Amino acid sequence: MDEELLELQRQFEFAQQVKSSVRLSDRNVVELVQKLQELRVIDFDLLHTVTGKEYITQEQLKNEIATEISKLGRVSVIDLADTIGVDLYHVEKQAQDVVLSDPGLMLVQGEIISQTYWDSIAEEINERLQECSQISVAELAGQLQVGSELVQSVLEPRLGTLVKARLEGGQLYTPAYVARVTAMVRGASRGIFVPSNLSALWAPLQQLVQQMNGSSGVAVENAFFQSIFNRLLKEEEMLGSLRAGTHWTPSVFAVAQKECVDSFFSQNSYIPYETMQKLGISQAVQFLQSRYPDGKPLSAVFIHSSMIEMLDSTTEDAIEQNSWIDSLSVLPASFTSQDANKILLLCPSVQSALKAEKALILAESYVISSGFIKGIYDQIEKDAEAFSIQASTASLIDHPSKSSESQESIPANTDKGSKKKRGKSASMKTATVETVPDDEEEARPKSKRNQKKGRDSSSSQKLDAKAGGKKESVKAQEGNNFIPPDGWVMKKIVDSVPEFEDEGMENPDSILKHLADLMRPMLINSLKERRKKIFTENADRMKRLKDDLQKKLDESFLNMQLYEKALELFEDDQSTSAVLHRHLLRTTAATIADTLLHDLDILNNLKNGIEVGDSKAQDSVLLESSERMALAKNLNGSLSRKALALVEALEGKRVDAFMTTFRDLAEESGLALKKLDKKLERTLLHAYRKDLISQVSTESDPVALLAKVVSLLYIKAHNKALQAPGRAIAAAISHLKDKLDESAYKTLTDYQKATVTLLALMSASTGEEHDCSADRILSKRELLESQMPVLRSLVLGDSQPQQS
Repeated sequence: MDEELLELQRQFEFAQQVKSSVRLSDRNVVELVQKLQELRVIDFDLLHTVTGKEYITQEQLKNEIATEISKLGRVSVIDLADTIGVDLYHVEKQAQDVVLSDPGLMLVQGEIISQTYWDSIAEEINERLQECSQISVAELAGQLQVGSELVQSVLEPRLGTLVKARLEGGQLYTPAYVARVTAMVRGASRGIFVPSNLSALWAPLQQLVQQMNGSSGVAVENAFFQSIFNRLLKEEEMLGSLRAGTHWTPSVFAVAQKECVDSFFSQNSYIPYETMQKLGISQAVQFLQSRYPDGKPLSAVFIHSSMIEMLDSTTEDAIEQNSWIDSLSVLPASFTSQDANKILLLCPSVQSALKAEKALILAESYVISSGFIKGIYDQIEKDAEAFSIQASTASLIDHPSKSSESQESIPANTDKGSKKKRGKSASMKTATVETVPDDEEEARPKSKRNQKKGRDSSSSQKLDAKAGGKKESVKAQEGNNFIPPDGWVMKKIVDSVPEFEDEGMENPDSILKHLADLMRPMLINSLKERRKKIFTENADRMKRLKDDLQKKLDESFLNMQLYEKALELFEDDQSTSAVLHRHLLRTTAATIADTLLHDLDILNNLKNGIEVGDSKAQDSVLLESSERMALAKNLNGSLSRKALALVEALEGKRVDAFMTTFRDLAEESGLALKKLDKKLERTLLHAYRKDLISQVSTESDPVALLAKVVSLLYIKAHNKALQAPGRAIAAAISHLKDKLDESAYKTLTDYQKATVTLLALMSASTGEEHDCSADRILSKRELLESQMPVLRSLVLGDSQPQQS
């Protein structure tokens, strides 16, 4: 078979060498080749060259590509197309087949590179490394015009063989260079005795390496130093611990650290977290718990169980003695109030006392026994009751006074002359008159009552509206007046426990504030219960007092109306009318006004829960003008305004104005006043006349007899009950001139003149031994006493006074 093949080869070679006698044209050759392909004589693909004058098989193309690669080691596909003269498409296709069939080849960015080429490149790199000790992969990639990743992937399998170097962080280092840097890292790391960040250590090493390499040196990455450090740590050439890859703690520091912690904790039975931080231990609680399992972590310190035992014995003594203790005073200064609170809750005695309600923890660090708190509370409760009464009384004074000041102006009465004491008022059933001369009764100052009514009424309406708008807020304020404020409670606590004074009342976290917050609700409940009890008791007293007041006013106000009617007889005599009005206001009117104001004040106190002592019933209450004003201002709202109007009318000149204000105040108070009708008037006149007759019959004072006789004569002559002072007796007698005969009238006038003379002598008398007026007074009195039977006969005799 081989011989036949060789023979055929020789024949083929001979045929090629024989020159043809007939030459075929290119066209004929092309047609001939096409015909042979049609006849399937040529059963393989033929490729045209770029010139079109040659044919080449795919196998031959592969062979030529492989030849070029083996010759150059690195060939561009584009250069192959130009060299072989075949279209780039066919070259790329066959080049891919060549690369796939040969594992030693790679197609990268249009270039075919063989492993032999990389071996030669590796040898060149190794030679360069021996010269400069380090080369950057990026620099090599730039020179070879390929990617850094490709260069790195090619070099990695050749490291230690063709390339005697170490690849780290994109840098190639020679073993000698790595050993030198390793020695630097080892030396720098072993020189550290405190926890450090390795990143700060690499910076000076980088500067040192750059100085060593000169201007041609390449900067060393931190990762190179870190990898060397990690290798050294793994090989135990350095002792210590590495956290988070960069935080290095040398073992010598850890040992010293633990010794410091052990020393402090064993000496003090506690250690603050601040001390742990100074020692460089950030996670202090975890460190201490792992080292001392029987310890207890607090907010700022870590304690041994012996601290709990020490504090427990101290607090137990304080609780048993019904006293108190500030745990911070027995604990070291490093303990905070939160630490004190936590350690107190760990004490068995405190736990049992809290469970049995024998003690309380206040302000986080204070342990106060319940007996101690009760002792303070009992004392403060007594003071709080006095405070409640005082505050309620003050509120009754303040609120009405402020209200009245904003609603109307009440002028003050001033006297230009000297004031005299007011005489006693008689009972409502008797006609007590003053028989003093005209110059002895001093005129009252004028009041400002007669202002324009329009202005008064409009201002009153405005103020009523304002008062209504503030009604709810005033009620709320009054409801809290009796409750002691925090400052008051804290001051009382300081009075009981002076040691608490240093805490300061302004400090919101002081024991004073916490004790006040504890006791104030208890005081509020106690005071509310007490007020509730007082209100219940006062309700019955109010009802009885109001019924008694109604009975007093029923008779007194009817008498006042009776006396008011007598004033109509003197309307034509203005001077006498003014005197009579003023007299009636100062006597009867003042008595019933004082009674009403006094009882309303008591009712108001009872209504507001103020304890009022039991007072004996009185027929009349005598008050000064200032006392009336104070009582009126003590009342609330519209009641106060109408009471002030009554006081103003009482200081005025007209009885009718007084009667109007009196009716308004009584109506506002819920009291019903009877109106004087004809039947009541006759009944009262009869009783009044009967009482006067009894008094005239038994009267022994010649001066007092005259006024009573004149009052009886007015009942007989006019059916009017006249209340006349001494200065108006003369005018009253002159009004009887038409109602009496001449002898009776003369008797009255003579008796009146003699009475005036007697009073004048008594007023001028000095009371000395050589004063001769005593005899004259005696003789004048004897004269009057001798005329008393004649004067009585005018009203008690059988004959009635004749009418002209």
